[in-house]
Amino acid sequence: MAPRKPPSSKKTTDDAAPVRIDALNPTLDLAREVYDQLGKGQVPRMRLPLRTKQNIQFQLKEGVWRLGRATGTRSARKLDGALMLLRTFYLVDFIHEMARDRKTSTLRELYYISEQWKDAKFHSEDESNLLVEDLEVLCQRLREDFRLHPEENGASVIGDLTIEETNRKGLAKRINCRDDVGDGGYALPFNVEKEKIRFKGHGAKFVLAIECGGMVDRLAENGFDEAQDALLVHLKGQPARSTRRFLKRLNEELKLPVVVFTDGDPWSFRIYASVAYGAIKTAHISNYLATPTAEFLGVTAADIENYRLPSDSLTDQDTHALEAMRTDPRFATADWRSEIDLMLKNGKKAEQQSLAKYGLNYVTETYLPEKLAEMDVI
Repeated sequence: MAPRKPPSSKKTTDDAAPVRIDALNPTLDLAREVYDQLGKGQVPRMRLPLRTKQNIQFQLKEGVWRLGRATGTRSARKLDGALMLLRTFYLVDFIHEMARDRKTSTLRELYYISEQWKDAKFHSEDESNLLVEDLEVLCQRLREDFRLHPEENGASVIGDLTIEETNRKGLAKRINCRDDVGDGGYALPFNVEKEKIRFKGHGAKFVLAIECGGMVDRLAENGFDEAQDALLVHLKGQPARSTRRFLKRLNEELKLPVVVFTDGDPWSFRIYASVAYGAIKTAHISNYLATPTAEFLGVTAADIENYRLPSDSLTDQDTHALEAMRTDPRFATADWRSEIDLMLKNGKKAEQQSLAKYGLNYVTETYLPEKLAEMDVI
């Protein structure tokens, strides 16, 4: 029996919700490739770049993680390979179904949707997440193009930035992220591409990406965004992909410097690194997510000493993380080497909000202006 022919890309594009016009076409190309193989009596197979640690390289010139050139074959010759191919095309079919019906799905919902796929169902959410990442690699598209998104929300934004957002009804609405929002700021959707969000004007001189919500509230209450023409972006800890993509767009399209302000510990240093250089897990889309020009402001190990901040002792986990950073190419500069060495020597870490030792206005009137002036940002 001949395999069922996949639908044409024109019909899918016409029926799809308004995303980039070519977003779904590569998934159809995959289907046609396997269809042609079956028609020729060949065992179905797909080639894709290997996402192993050995095939992920840090590109010093670009300052980001990249996939290497090594590839592997996913073939139906073995049961595991056949199962993954079957899951892949169940996923492709689901993506086109969502586009036709103008729906989106969380990654968690996708996992449960697979209960309908009988033998092809996922046995864990890690399996479904990895397959989505494989599809990103194969199609060179973002999962957001496939109408898939995580559970967590993106950042909140406070400052003089006017955007035009297309809402669920397809209507464009203008929002100023300072004047038209509440105390929590403008909440980023999971899709921050141009078909969803467009920049229409701003009065900002730089972007301050901040780890902790309490610090964002302090800066906003003190009027720091207005006094220093700053755009405040709450990272919410390890930033979501939509947050990192939004920061990159602000930097590239509006030419705004991005400065990262976190706690003073190794885990927060890694938050900065994910903004600036990307992460191993998302090496295949570093060109979309990483902002290599982003600068780290603090809290540094030197800040803990110079500002005499209240601090805690490093735990064994902290120490091991700092030691591991010695071999991380993202921290290979002389400044970062000194930072790591000093933190290990002093054995101390501190939170952003430890600056409140000197009062509620100190961070906006003294610490940030001093640090930003040293960096020639203000």
